[in-house]
Amino acid sequence: MIDAIRLSVGTLTAIPVPPPRRVDRRVAGSAMAIAPLAVLPLALGVLAVSAVGALAGAPPLVLAAVALTVLVLGTRAIHLDGLADTADGLSAGADRQRTLDVMRRSDIGPSGVAAVTLVLLLDVAALTTLLATWGGGALAGVGVLSSRSLLAWACARGVPSARSDGLGATVAGTVGLPVLAASTVAMAAISAAVTTLAGLAWWAGPAVLAAAVVAGSVVVRRAVRRVGGVTGDVLGAVVETGLAVALTTGALVLPHAV
Repeated sequence: MIDAIRLSVGTLTAIPVPPPRRVDRRVAGSAMAIAPLAVLPLALGVLAVSAVGALAGAPPLVLAAVALTVLVLGTRAIHLDGLADTADGLSAGADRQRTLDVMRRSDIGPSGVAAVTLVLLLDVAALTTLLATWGGGALAGVGVLSSRSLLAWACARGVPSARSDGLGATVAGTVGLPVLAASTVAMAAISAAVTTLAGLAWWAGPAVLAAAVVAGSVVVRRAVRRVGGVTGDVLGAVVETGLAVALTTGALVLPHAV
């Protein structure tokens, strides 16, 4: 389990940790299943921004920008990079190999720029609403954790890798269905507990999680149909798309959950 924690934290965040001593499919599967735990410090960082902002009386838009900066710096922007590469690849034409070649390039095309811009706009807009209240800040934290729980779905047994190398090949298909079910139930229970403790209706947190799962599943399905599986870039796109949808859902349900 120590290796799984090191792999998860080291891959998904900028938090310095020793490298895992071994990385096999069992370790990789565990690392993806505990992804929400790995980014817990980032979720707490968003909550801290909300709390400090409330005490200081900071404008919600400023709080949203600071919280998003915490998330981007805390992940070295790797998920945004994956989103950009995936968007460029999927817009490059119908040829599978060309799509994969475009995704592997280091430059970003117009589709990638548009995808990142739109996702960040959604994030800021939603966070501006959420971080104005303590309950909304809790929902934002749930959104962060929910988006990372999608990695277990994207790496579930039966989801292939699009390549024979890279991160996708290491983690694709490594999360067994019992582990996926257990991690999802645990995430739903945690999200319900967090929103209840924040003074919101219990269903608000699970609603955010459900929306993220739907969004992430759409991205995975599209990648499997287009390139035959997932890659590291696709996983980044799953996380960022799921986060934007989760935060947006949180902002929409907040008035009804108070």
